[in-house]
Parts: sequence; structure tokens; C-alpha cells
Amino acid sequence: MRILLVEDDAILGEAVRDHVKAVGHAVDWMKRLDDAVVARETIDYGLVLLDLRLPDGSGIGFLRQMRTKGDTTPVIILTAHDQISDRIEGLNSGADDYLVKPFNLDELSARVLAVSRRYAGAPQTVVKIGPLSIRPADRAVRNGTEEIALSSREWAVLDSLISRPSAIVSKSQIEEALYAFGSEVESNTVEVYVSRLRKKLGKDIVETVRGIGYRLGKDG
Repeated sequence: MRILLVEDDAILGEAVRDHVKAVGHAVDWMKRLDDAVVARETIDYGLVLLDLRLPDGSGIGFLRQMRTKGDTTPVIILTAHDQISDRIEGLNSGADDYLVKPFNLDELSARVLAVSRRYAGAPQTVVKIGPLSIRPADRAVRNGTEEIALSSREWAVLDSLISRPSAIVSKSQIEEALYAFGSEVESNTVEVYVSRLRKKLGKDIVETVRGIGYRLGKDG
């Protein structure tokens, strides 16, 4: 999933970015609202992590602008302000969740997963495809009793498909889940990772829809 992080604190921002990337998501980190606005208008993000106090304005204003324009991208607010009134204002402005600094990074990962699953309409804890059992919350795949290890980018591709279980996912959508700004995008990257998933999980795990994209294999 491609995530927009809007946070001006260098230490916290770096910690959040590195942690979220380590669990398999691409992250674009913006320290100013004007840069965040440009990024949001350019990229189709799966989720926004939003600080409330930025050097050039209020995160609440950014959030309200998103919702006014009909942007339903899920938003988790990250702030040092733990007043009840701040929480209510954030939620009433369209935030989906709220974390008060300092927070545990593993809890952040859990909140990101919960919110993204809710929006994707895939609340199931276990996805079954043929002999495979996939547990997105734990990033675990089993073939019977055998556990199969996947790299972060392999997970990113698989997660893009699991999040849209009945839909065709375009190559560009998968690329956006794999890469953040500044990353090198090669023309055959998606094909490479799809091929790796098929080798590890079976040739039917990903179906190619020629000229359109990919979709998750059907339950067997």
C-alpha cells in the first residue's frame, strides 16, 4: 500500500517511515502541507498519516479540504495534543482513527491494517486460496503446515490483490504500492514480483488479465 506521511518532526517522521516501510508499505514523507497537497493530487494513496500541527498550517484544514473534495482516503491523525476536544475535532472533520504521541510503532501498524481493511471491504482474518491460508494481519502464509516466507515487496504485491479480492488491479496500482518518491521504477518490476509469488505460492495465486492487470486467484 502507498502511504502519505505528513509529519514535520524529523525524528518521529523517520521512525514512522522506516517502520511502515519495514512491514511492506511504500511511504512518501512530507514535512509541509503544501507538499502534501501536491503529493495527494498526484498519487492515489491507500492511507494518510497526518500530524495536526505543521509549519505552514493545520492538519485539520488539510483533512477538511480532502473530505470537501470527496476524497475518502482513510486518515489516521498523529498528534501530541491529547485533549478530548482535539480528538473530537479530528474525528468530526473526517479522520478514521487517532494516535497520541508518543505511540508504539507496532500499535500504529495494527491501526493502519485495521483502517485499510475496513475501507477495502476485506475484514476476514484468513484468506484461503486452494491449499493456501493467508493471514494478512500477521503477514503469514501457510501451505498446509508449511510456512512460506515472503519479502516485504512480495507482501506488498500480494496485499494489493488481497485488498481488492474480486477486482482487477492495474500494473500502475501495484507499482504505487511498491514505490515511494525517489525510488527507481523499472518496467518489469511488477512482473518480477508476480513471478516470484507464483513460484512460492503456486502458479494460480495471481491471474493475469491481459492488457488490464492482475487479480487474486480464485478460491480452490
